[in-house]
Amino acid sequence: MYLITVFGNLLIILAVGSDSHLHTPMYFFLANLSFVDICFTSTTVPKMLLNIQTQSRRITYEGCLCQIYFFVLFAGLDIFLLTVMAYDRFVAICHPLNYTVIMNPRLCGLLVLLSWVMSILHSLLESLMALQLSFCTEVEIPHFFCELNQMIHLACSDTFLNNMVMYFAAMLLAGGPFVGILYSYSKIISSIHGISSAQGKYKAFSTCASHLSVVSLFYCTSLGVYLSSAAPQSSHASAVASVMYTVVTPMLNPFIYSLRNRDIKEALLRFSGLTALKGSIVLG
Repeated sequence: MYLITVFGNLLIILAVGSDSHLHTPMYFFLANLSFVDICFTSTTVPKMLLNIQTQSRRITYEGCLCQIYFFVLFAGLDIFLLTVMAYDRFVAICHPLNYTVIMNPRLCGLLVLLSWVMSILHSLLESLMALQLSFCTEVEIPHFFCELNQMIHLACSDTFLNNMVMYFAAMLLAGGPFVGILYSYSKIISSIHGISSAQGKYKAFSTCASHLSVVSLFYCTSLGVYLSSAAPQSSHASAVASVMYTVVTPMLNPFIYSLRNRDIKEALLRFSGLTALKGSIVLG
């Protein structure tokens, strides 16, 4: 699953980078999302695979803090990029005549840069807060990686401030973008409803279907993690839900975007050389 995730997302990046037809804002954001998904999965899965291979589940304190930092960083980037992609679809469908003017390369670059800056600052804050916690000599985390919520629960010192920062950040940096996505899609649905032809409605909706699938998958599994972690004696359920959004969702993203998107499929064919191979067959 890890290899499929890495190679699948890498193919999306290479296809977008090598095909001039895909040098548009939508595919620029998709390539960034694919890169972040590779990093997001690589934060936890290689260590888990090493633990399975060596039959050792130990991790150093420094390694645990590093894992928290990068996990929060790339999870935040996932959320921000999905929100930016929703805004891109909103502009494309609700303001098609001004799309190229609004979604210019400068704005696209600024949106990605802003996503990185906000994620880095949030991740740094959470990591520094976790650094202030004190633990007993032997700590057993009921999870397959150093998850921030689990670390706070296992601390021996006062965790009130850590919990406040974590839940406030979750509401602001996950809830805020989610509201933005819902607003964008409410406007998109309203615009699609105003299209007279059935073919036009289908074409407009098909451009959003892949993104909507990925957003639903990511937010539903993420919500499942924190609902299960809030319940007593639910470490196993929380770990299973975490696998869904740390491993399964990044693995499925390339399939969702490539199988439902003709441009991506054609770009992948061109990149793999299949089109050139077909064109080189001469009879006689």
